[in-house]
Amino acid sequence: MTSVETRLPAGRAPAATAPPRRRGPSPMRRRENAAAYILITPFVVVFALLIVVPIIYSGYLSLYREQLVGGNTFVGLENYSRALSDSSFLSGVGRMAVFLVIQVPIMLGLALLFALLLDAGVLYLGKFIRLGIFIPYAVPSVIAALMWGYLYGTDFGPAAQIAERLGISAPPFLSQDWMLFSIMNIVTWSFIGYNMIILYAALRSIPSELFDAAAVDGAGRIRTAVSIKIPAIRPALILTAIFSVIGTFQLFTEPNLLRSLAPNVIGTDYTPNMYAYNLAFINRDSNYAAAIAFILGVVIMIVSYTVQLSTQRKERAAR
Repeated sequence: MTSVETRLPAGRAPAATAPPRRRGPSPMRRRENAAAYILITPFVVVFALLIVVPIIYSGYLSLYREQLVGGNTFVGLENYSRALSDSSFLSGVGRMAVFLVIQVPIMLGLALLFALLLDAGVLYLGKFIRLGIFIPYAVPSVIAALMWGYLYGTDFGPAAQIAERLGISAPPFLSQDWMLFSIMNIVTWSFIGYNMIILYAALRSIPSELFDAAAVDGAGRIRTAVSIKIPAIRPALILTAIFSVIGTFQLFTEPNLLRSLAPNVIGTDYTPNMYAYNLAFINRDSNYAAAIAFILGVVIMIVSYTVQLSTQRKERAAR
């Protein structure tokens, strides 16, 4: 067998053979992409049908007004301008703003305290306490509102019975002055465990080397919590704060159920969500209710963004 060699002129190296250019992704990559699209398709379909389409339809409704004569009439932004001067809607938004300023810091503060205590291991029966704090979140909000409505009752509740035995007047939990705080108590009781679990999981993910370094520097438990743990879980705190902002302006179940016990205190416009619900399903004014819902969504976005932005600024200033 003989080999044929090609002789090149002296001083010239053989030209390197360029690898063939690959056009597009490999067959395996194509199969992976196809599998990804197939797996994500059910979510996209459900998300579009249950979230995107209703939002678009609500936006369409908010631009019209239904009249006895003429049917649906295009009115542009008239429903939005009407909402911005509606005292019922504005009073509900203001009431929820007060709720947000008072209830959310208390709830998140208690959730953070319990999470730090559980993470530090200073509580006896830590697993039992953790489960006990979380259980109220597993109770449906309807059941929680009915239970607390019984406890608040001025004629039949245990507080009223104890007050009667002591010969004093029962605390007016369902009065005009106390109602907002009574609802705050229900929401705080229900959601401390949920927020505590998020913060506790974030605490457990902090690298142990940081605690070893703090111990070498002589930092105690309180100093370690303030200087290491809380700054390390700031993203989780922001997340719980934003969830709380959204939940506050969507408050509906608790006041709607307590309304049957105190109809003179809680009206149909006690919260923005109750107002929109009554407009849509009682007054049959779905066009104006859609505008209310859109404005409420914008308010939630602004407040959530403000909370996130202020936290980021504090974080940059601390660096």
